[in-house]
Amino acid sequence: MIVRILGEGQFDVPDAERAALDEFEHALNAAVEGQDEAAFASALGALIEAVRKAGSALPPDAFTSSDLVVPFSDATLAETKALLEEPGGERV
Repeated sequence: MIVRILGEGQFDVPDAERAALDEFEHALNAAVEGQDEAAFASALGALIEAVRKAGSALPPDAFTSSDLVVPFSDATLAETKALLEEPGGERV
């Protein structure tokens, strides 16, 4: 599966990691819903770390559609909510 971290690039993550990434994504979504900035920052950091650890970075000139798009590493809760409100920004 291809995961894009905004501002960083794309990573090829083995499909076997999907369940683990889904757990981090659920925690991130719950923090957004609950307006919990601390939980959001923690969940975002954990998700990004998991992608970096499990995945292999694609070359910068490679561009394929992403199965999962993750906010940039220092995104705030407000910035992420704004991204989700844009067309095509729906949560998975």
